[in-house]
Order: sequence, then structure tokens, then C-alpha cells
Amino acid sequence: MKHPVDVHVGQRVRQRRWMLGMTQQQLAENVGIKFQQIQKYETGMNRISASRLWDIAEALDVAVAFFFEGLHGEVEMNGAATPDLTVDREAMELVRSYYSIPEVQRRRLFELARSLSDV
Repeated sequence: MKHPVDVHVGQRVRQRRWMLGMTQQQLAENVGIKFQQIQKYETGMNRISASRLWDIAEALDVAVAFFFEGLHGEVEMNGAATPDLTVDREAMELVRSYYSIPEVQRRRLFELARSLSDV
């Protein structure tokens, strides 16, 4: 059975890898394992050891704590996870595209989206 923490950490690995435009194969090569193991980590099927998580964090250029961000509150008392936009490929593509826009135009786009949503 998958543990919710393992699923969360795996999703964060996938999110960061995808944001960098890195394939599972590339990450696996950087860490020194097979890409199938990355697949298992990303789905939460296999737990990531502390030393392996350290290697993955270095390969993805983040602190180890990155993988645990948002965990508090995501796992509810009954074990059901709340919706996570980081696993929605369309949402992730939107975020990656957003950050590829030059800062001045990105700020304008943000203000436009904010005004359209009435937030």
C-alpha cells in the first residue's frame, strides 16, 4: 500500500523534474539508477531513502525540504489527499510557460488574470 507521504514526495520529484524539462531517463542517469526506479519513486510505489533523496535533490537543484513542502495539511485525517495542481500536466505546462515569459510581460499577464478572476 502506498503511504501518502511517499506519494507526496514522488509528486514533488515529478513536478521539479518536469519544470526543469528533464526526462526520467536524464534524472536516473544523474542519480545513477534506472529510469524505472524514478517511475516507481514518482508514483509513490517505492520509498526514497534519505541518501537517494539527497542525490535527487542535488540533481534537481533544490533543497531536500522542497520535497516535503505542502505536506502538512495535504494528508487529511482519513488519509485522502486534497487536490494537487502539481500533478495536473496542463497546470504544470501553464506554470512553465508563465515563467518563460519575460518578467515585465509576466507581471502584466498576472494582473490581467487576477482582474479576470475577480480575486
